[in-house]
Amino acid sequence: MTSYQSKLDHFSTLCQTQGNTWQSISPEFASRMNLQNRFKTGLDIAKYTAKVMREDMAAYDADSSQYTQSLGCWHGFTAQQMMMAVKRHQKTTKRSYVYLSGWMVAALRSEFGPLPDQSMHEKTSVPALIEEIYTFLKQADARELDHLYKELDEAKANGGDVEAVLSKIDNFETHVVPIIADIDAGFGNEEATYLLAKKMIEAGACAIQIENQVSDAKQCGHQAGKVTVPHEDFLAKINAVRYAFLELGVEDGVIVARTDSLGASLTQKVPVSKTPGDLASQYTAFLDTTPITGGADLEEGEMAIKLNGELCKPVRLDNGLYQFKEGTEKDRVVLDCVTSLQSGADLLWIETEKP
Repeated sequence: MTSYQSKLDHFSTLCQTQGNTWQSISPEFASRMNLQNRFKTGLDIAKYTAKVMREDMAAYDADSSQYTQSLGCWHGFTAQQMMMAVKRHQKTTKRSYVYLSGWMVAALRSEFGPLPDQSMHEKTSVPALIEEIYTFLKQADARELDHLYKELDEAKANGGDVEAVLSKIDNFETHVVPIIADIDAGFGNEEATYLLAKKMIEAGACAIQIENQVSDAKQCGHQAGKVTVPHEDFLAKINAVRYAFLELGVEDGVIVARTDSLGASLTQKVPVSKTPGDLASQYTAFLDTTPITGGADLEEGEMAIKLNGELCKPVRLDNGLYQFKEGTEKDRVVLDCVTSLQSGADLLWIETEKP
């Protein structure tokens, strides 16, 4: 028995149990409406697309020619037309995703008007766009299935190949594909990151990309003056996103950890080291410092730290930010990537210092 026929039998039985009160309800129409609304909630979408994305990741690990393509969209209509075109030309939506970029939301979806990529747009505009995109993608499903339903009616009326049409309906491939959603730097601390991640997942996101910049000093990835956070702060946000996935039952949700260290020369704070060689100690070792012999070498308000057994003064700008040593960019990127993967990130994004 086909899925379509199974649905039809279910609704026919259900209508019969209601007697004459449901006599105006068509089991066939109810079946069709139910099938074209396969995903009832955003969480249904997130769970389905997370499974799709995990399968694609495994396929790529086995064969790098099986790569995916993520195309950026700033409106539900553009996402809909894009996926309809992909399916029309490639005959499938497999390995085609939607990428929801923070800079596009800032530039095109903020009620404040066009903004630079500095996390100044409303944080709720991101989950709102995710929901909008999936509304349009589900509409594309309904449109294509409607054509198949009409084809089925015609086959039944004219003695056509009904089984062939039913096979098309049962094997229909949805336009609902994974969205990789950009949460920027989390729009606040780890609690704020967790709350926003929940909204994005509830809207349907199965993959969330987060970067290691300071949230309230966030810059476009290719701009100068970027400020990164210590690893402990960033890893806390990765954990916050994972907790959001687990709380909502999306156990295979995907976290993309982005490092901006290749083009970032500043940090907002010096982390506290508790044991020699720990993450805080490694992060601090990248600071640009000047050796000193004692307190007499310090000006009023300046601070000193001990690195590798020597007392030194970190270079601090007028705005209070600390500067990294030149030439440490790639080493910082490597440490970022290793620690992110060791702490639950699934994929890495290394932001280049220039386009």
